[in-house]
Amino acid sequence: MLFDIIRRSIIDFHNGKRKQIVKRNMTFRDIEGKASVFIGVRRCGKSTLLFQLIDDLVSKKVDMKNILYINFFDDRFTELKTKGLSSVIEAYYSLYPEKKGVETVYFLFDEIQEIPEWEPFIDRILRTEKCRVFITGSSAKMLSKEIATAMRGRSLSFEVFPFSFIEFLKFKEHENLVMTTKNRLILQNDFEEYFIKGGFPEVRNSVESDRIDIHQEYFRTIMWRDVIERHNLSNPQTVIQLGYRLMTSCASLYSLNRLTEYLKSLGFKTSKEFVFTVLSAFEDCYFLFSVPIYDKSEIKRNVNPKKIYCVDHSMMSSIDPQINEKKGQLLENLVFSTIRRSSSAIYYYKTASGKEVDFCWIDRSGKKNLVQVSFDLNDEKTRKREVSALFEAMGEINEKSATLVTMNESGVLELEDRTIQIVPAWEYLINFEYSEKSVFQINDLML
Repeated sequence: MLFDIIRRSIIDFHNGKRKQIVKRNMTFRDIEGKASVFIGVRRCGKSTLLFQLIDDLVSKKVDMKNILYINFFDDRFTELKTKGLSSVIEAYYSLYPEKKGVETVYFLFDEIQEIPEWEPFIDRILRTEKCRVFITGSSAKMLSKEIATAMRGRSLSFEVFPFSFIEFLKFKEHENLVMTTKNRLILQNDFEEYFIKGGFPEVRNSVESDRIDIHQEYFRTIMWRDVIERHNLSNPQTVIQLGYRLMTSCASLYSLNRLTEYLKSLGFKTSKEFVFTVLSAFEDCYFLFSVPIYDKSEIKRNVNPKKIYCVDHSMMSSIDPQINEKKGQLLENLVFSTIRRSSSAIYYYKTASGKEVDFCWIDRSGKKNLVQVSFDLNDEKTRKREVSALFEAMGEINEKSATLVTMNESGVLELEDRTIQIVPAWEYLINFEYSEKSVFQINDLML
């Protein structure tokens, strides 16, 4: 029965109409003999990326029958969890026996981590079949040394996040606007919409009530399937309460002691070790991210409080509507998710006098980049605090430039040989993506 279901699924895929998609702005290398692994939070667009690959292959005259796509979230394939993945390959070659060992076949496996022991299966087909392999998953463990060992180095991993602002503009068909006064207003309006809706593809055309419902369902599914069930965690209500607590305090400092005491104050029996385990599970599924203090000492990075951020700023407001009153936190989270698409080396910085800079992140060249986020600078005390922290940090780490991101303001501040660029958020997001070479177009596949 399972064999017939797989065959029917393959036939339906080859005869079906391909869906229209908004292409993702990603580059990656496709190297013969290695599986390309795309990892990210659920519903962020990983499947769309595989459909984009299919379109690229077909545009290069690859026969559709040489492409096999399987989504392992499909409940028809539940039996594969106990019977293994070999039947997928057997079903495909039973339909097209003439291709085996003769023509290159492109295997695209969506959410493959749902099937136990998938790593040796992928390793085996890379060694024994004439194929290219592309897989997606929603666990950072697919980046781990254990996976690399199981696949004997036959994988390259790439992170996928919800739509960036540039990708949102592409959906709106505004990504190539000439920068006229009128178009600047269009982009500002687009940013205000993006600031409300966020980057999850499913909510792009949704009304507010539907967006909130969709985000809340994502939250529940992530809590249960990606955190509690996948990591076999006891005390599920403790996990959910911790997730809610962190979601409502994004862009704020936390410590294991404070979180543990908070949960105990609500009557939950827990420990610092359990809280640490849950935090690791949140990060594993690309849902919540911890940012340590900038310090050369790993011990100091670990013992100091960390800041917490969510993969999508709009999801925060759907879980806790009151956070809409804290627009500065939402904006800071948005800037974090923008930087995180390019670098995982992100820290917050504290000066010798105790002033804080939101981000000190390190790019591919090794350069340290200081970024402060403030919703507006109308209050003179706020302006002085944000600017003085940046100038002081620049002096301490010997950087000549820094960026202050606001909702709408722009300008330049100079002190001796140091310069702060004040940039409206919509402009910062666009310039960031155009300057970071990790995004934009998908490279030609090596056919």
